[in-house]
Amino acid sequence: MSQAMDQGLKSALSVQNLHRHYGVVKALNGIDFDLRAGECVAMIGPNGAGKSTCFACLAGQQRAAQGRINWRGQNLDAFAADQRSALGVVRTFQVAQVFQALSVIQNLQLVLKAASGVSAFDSLDACFQEESWQWIRKMGLDNLGDEALHSSAGNLSYGGQKRLELAMAMAGLPDPSLGLLLLDEPAAGLSPTERIDMMRQVKALTEQGTTVLYTEHNMDAVFGVADRVLVLMEGCLVAQGLPHEVAANPLVRDRYLGASFKYNEGDSDA
Repeated sequence: MSQAMDQGLKSALSVQNLHRHYGVVKALNGIDFDLRAGECVAMIGPNGAGKSTCFACLAGQQRAAQGRINWRGQNLDAFAADQRSALGVVRTFQVAQVFQALSVIQNLQLVLKAASGVSAFDSLDACFQEESWQWIRKMGLDNLGDEALHSSAGNLSYGGQKRLELAMAMAGLPDPSLGLLLLDEPAAGLSPTERIDMMRQVKALTEQGTTVLYTEHNMDAVFGVADRVLVLMEGCLVAQGLPHEVAANPLVRDRYLGASFKYNEGDSDA
């Protein structure tokens, strides 16, 4: 559990009675949950449970039909996605989203420059060089080598692109220690070794105060990593609690984890 949680900080994110429907399909059907500052929380559930819709509503790509989202006392409902980024809410996607024609460094420079506005007259290579290198080092991208960092991001391995996307999201936060990071399947498509490294990076971010909510289908990236687990099914929050509590929940075991799932407290890849 992160240091911020140990300090007993109050809820930073409060989601109340969130609804989102697509015709007769109730993607979200009255979801309520809270996240404390610096907490690392996993949201799990079968495909179609509503996880991605929930993330899109939190980040501002979609608007909830009903409900309220409060982030650090600010009602987010009236803010578009770019405005929510300015308030400290950023996200990644199931498939890594980077500017593939730009170099690794330029991807970070563009994110940092975007906060103050980008002009056609700007020389990207001259912008935020030191800050970009700080994020490269902080997120472990420097081990890619100098050639890779100055080459097109599209040439990176998929694992490298996922790490770059995470660095870009963090660089886009006005203050990482006060930020909300939404990660949509951060370990998807990664090798076991890359998955362990990714989740260690994610967990470490909470130690500086960043609040993290992430979805995952890889249970080794959930149990042993998350401070708490939320379970969505058919648009409803059916269970939440500490990892061992959720692992023992009869409904969750029957309809998602499987009866053979074993959770050993203390076993962790991160």
